Order: sequence, then C-alpha cells, then structure tokens
Amino acid sequence: MTTPIREDYPRPQHARTSWLNLNGEWEFEFDDANAGQRLGWQHGGTALTKRIQVPFAFQSKLSGIADPDFHDIVWYRKQMKLPKDFENKRVLLHFGAVDYEATVWVNGHQVVYHEGGHTPFYADVTEALNSGGENTIVVKAVDYSRDVTLPRGKQYWLHDSASIFYTRTTGIWQTVWMEAVVSVYLNKVRFTPHLDTNQIEIEAYLKGDVTNSSIQLKVDVTFEGEAVASDTYTVNSSQERRVIGLQDFNDHGLGRWWSPENPSLYDVQFTVVQDGQPIDEVTSYFGMRKISIEGGKLCLNNRPYQMKLVLDQGYFPDGNLTPPSDDAIRRDVELTKEMGFNGARKHQKIEDPRYLYWCDKLGLLVWGEAANAYQYSNEYVRRFTKEWQEAVERDYNHPSIVVWVPINESWGVPNILIDRQQQQHALSMYYLTKSLDPTRLVVSNDGWEMVETDLYNIHDYEWREDVLTQRYGSVEAAISARPANRELSVGGYAYAGQPILVTEFGGIAYKKSEWEGWGYSGADNDEDYIAKLEAVIKPIRLSKAVQGYCYTQLTDVEQEINGLLTYDRQPKVPLDVIRAINEGRSVN
Repeated sequence: MTTPIREDYPRPQHARTSWLNLNGEWEFEFDDANAGQRLGWQHGGTALTKRIQVPFAFQSKLSGIADPDFHDIVWYRKQMKLPKDFENKRVLLHFGAVDYEATVWVNGHQVVYHEGGHTPFYADVTEALNSGGENTIVVKAVDYSRDVTLPRGKQYWLHDSASIFYTRTTGIWQTVWMEAVVSVYLNKVRFTPHLDTNQIEIEAYLKGDVTNSSIQLKVDVTFEGEAVASDTYTVNSSQERRVIGLQDFNDHGLGRWWSPENPSLYDVQFTVVQDGQPIDEVTSYFGMRKISIEGGKLCLNNRPYQMKLVLDQGYFPDGNLTPPSDDAIRRDVELTKEMGFNGARKHQKIEDPRYLYWCDKLGLLVWGEAANAYQYSNEYVRRFTKEWQEAVERDYNHPSIVVWVPINESWGVPNILIDRQQQQHALSMYYLTKSLDPTRLVVSNDGWEMVETDLYNIHDYEWREDVLTQRYGSVEAAISARPANRELSVGGYAYAGQPILVTEFGGIAYKKSEWEGWGYSGADNDEDYIAKLEAVIKPIRLSKAVQGYCYTQLTDVEQEINGLLTYDRQPKVPLDVIRAINEGRSVN
C-alpha cells in the first residue's frame, strides 16, 4: 500500500506535512476597464466587492458567481495568517493553474508572474510576509477569451457553447496553497524506471546553498511497507543523480510491475540531512513500467498490449474544468475501469495532478494531451511550446502516463497539409517532447495529417459495422482510408510500420437526461444503443490491423450527448454491458 495522502493535497508526487490549503472564499472583482492596477488594487488595501469560491472559475456554478459573459481581467484578494509551524521557515506560495496570465502580490510586493493557463507555478514569498501578522495576497488574472491563437483546449471563443466547444475558464481553477521549507530543501525529483535492468533512476534537485559538505540526501524505498533499498549520499551540487537496483521481484511473476491490471507502486521517503539532523522530508512514489514498440507491436512491460481507451474531456456540470471534489475525480477513474476500459485519453486538457494520482493508484493508462490553440501564429508557437514543456515536466513521474499528444486534429496548425512551416512546427513538437521524455511514445498530430510519429492514429466516426470491418480488415485498407476526408500523412511522410490505433470513434448520441444535444450518430432506446455500441467497438476490437482504440466519450458535456455516462455521471446502460462489449463477451 502506498503512503496515505490527504484527499486535498494538490501535489501527491512530492508531499510534505507542513502545508496550508488556501482554497475557499476570496474577495473578487471584474476589471473590464483594466483600471485595477491604476487604482492600486495590487497593494492589497482595497477590498473587492464580490466573493468567489476558489478554485472554481467565475463562469462555474460552484464559484458562487456563475457568470458566462466575457470578463478577461479579474482580481482576487485574500487575507490570512501563517500557521505556527511556518514560523522561522521559508514559505512557498503555489498555484495549480490560473488561466491565462497571473500576476501575484503579497503585502503589496509583486512575487511572481506566470503565463500559461494549465500549468503550475510558485514563488518564495518569505521576504514579503508579515511574520506573526496578517498577510494579504492579491492576484490579477488576464485571459484572452477571443484569441484563437491562445492554447485553450475546448474553451469557446464565442459567447455561447456550441459544436465541440464548451464554457470558458478564466482565472484560478486549481488549488492555491502554501508550504513551509527550510533554507535547503528538495525542490523536485525525477524518476525514470529501467524495467529491463530492474533499476530506478532518481534525479534529485535541491534549492539553497548546497556547497556545505555536511548536507546529505537519504533515500528509502519500500513496497507495501517492506524495505527494498536505501541510499545515503553527500550532496555536492543542486542536481544529484543515482541509480538504485531493485532486487525484490523477477520477470516471471510480474508481481511488482505497474499495469492497469496490477498497479503496483513503490513508496519513497526523501530526507535532507544537515550536520546529522533531518531538515526536510518529502514522500513520493514511482511505478516500474515500460511502454515501447517491439517488432511493430505496441507493448506494455515488453508484452503486446491492446489499449482500450475512452476519450475524457474532464468537464463537470457545476465546476466546468474543475472537479467538485476529490471523490469525483476518483469516481471518474473507477467508472472508466468498471466499463472495461484500461485507459483514458484526456482530451484537450492538462489534467489536475489528483486525477493522475488516482490513475497511478487504481491502474489506468493515460494519454497526456495538450490544450491546443485553434489557429497558427508565431506568438502561438512561443506560448504553446513554453506551456507544453511545463506540462511534461510536471507529469513526468506518473507511471500511468504512457503517451504524449502535443497536437490533436491539426488544431493550431490548420494548414499543415500544405504549409511547410506548420509541418515543421508539428515535427518540432514531436522531437521536443522526445527530448524532454525519451521514455514515452509521442503522437505528432492525433487523428490525421501526421508527420513523424510513434503511433499511427486515425479518427473515424463511421457507425456501420460492415464498413468498419472492411476498413480495418487489413493494414493496407486502414492506411488508405480517409474517414474525415483528410490525408493521414503530410510533409513527405508516409506510414512506416507504426502501430495503428483508432483513437476517436463512436460518439453515439443517446439522450438520457434533461440535456439536449448532438452526437456523431444516434440511438433511440437502450436496446438500440447497446447494439450500436457493439457495432462500432466489435470490428475495431477484433481487427488484426488495429492495436488499440479510444471510444468517444466518457460523459455527456454541455451540448454533447454522446457520452457513455450522462453529464452527472449516471450510466446510460448498465456498466457491465459496456464491459462485456469491450471484453468481447455476450451482452445478452
């Protein structure tokens, strides 16, 4: 069993006991005239007139505001006192995500500026704090709601949701929190499992003056409470790397390799020691897992593995991009598994780390996908490249993530078919991602119009079983198909033997709630819906040419009613029926 982590802890991969959750009620104000800074709101002395529940964006019901209009500049203000155990320590202020630009002041001192709506940032605010007194945190968030070159995912740039686009998110939408550290502390850790040699590579990054030779780092690895390995070494630089052998399992039983069927996790305790005394303690975990292509076969832990994924937009009825609770996050993972899927493609959303934590613990493969822009520009390239690098760095340690998808369906590169510059951008994102993380597979442009790519992924919303059976009856038929009237390869690239997956299909609309909406095809009743689900899944599952699939989609979302679950997570048909279809068993 892994070490229990509090359900509201926002960074489960790097946990400390001394921390403070700042979610809850904050003062709030729209600043449509962009007058706040001129009026001195950043100094913290001006009370704001509205109240908002952080971390919910003002567009959501759970924020307490629920205003869907365009308000691209918003301000937050919160007054707080430090806990006693923060005294005489350095204090770090963290933001899980603020869409899109954030400037933060503490007691009138600017402490950090961050650009990027889906990735975390923090500041050491120690020098700005009033020790023992009240402190005022002010945040100015600036969004660009109508800018189609902004990395936005499914957030619509017009007023009302429509088609495949949903309600916007502006401002704080993930947890705000503080933690206390000392002058030298463990800033981050990078785990790289080496399955073939039974070794875990650990890169540790420390902050502070590490030139003092009395500083050591102690690493203790356990599995279900049993000691596996321990290493203590003197810290000579801010970045240290060690490789630790794990001699506690063998290849035959697979007992401690991570997979959806057996999500084994190792616990790690890091202790920074100075002059023989512990000064910083961090708990973490890792999974021994390998994703690779061997002889043209997609493999998990060196064995061919059929991925059965569901497309998951990560939206919630009252919270939009922000889940209402940790229980809601966990339940989405459980529902996905109960329907017989072994993975999820998180679509156009860099997901909350709590979701990835539950995928690690419960066993669900994840395809990590960027929130794309819609049009191309040089400014888009700058913004997007920066944010994607931060996302890959944040999520590198999660064993559940096996594939990176920087671009989907030519979003942000709409002219990639004929535009050499856009082709080069997609190619650069492929190689950039590989340079940041050589351990996972990378898809250059999911769905069609691919350049260099590890997987050859096709989007196909055909609903007729006989057409799908013929289309995916052979590799030759699959790679010659143009289901969206799009070329599968561009820029001089062609199919080169990669595993073929159908990574969007189905999308069958079935109304089972008060929501009106649409889908790619439709069903009239439970029996019709079940028959149509089987008609699209069966030929893809049985195809000798296709090595995996991703059904669209997990839930209804706003005007889309093509989910297997309603928007409030109620199954449209029994979960075991869908599991039977995924497993090739009779549904009668």
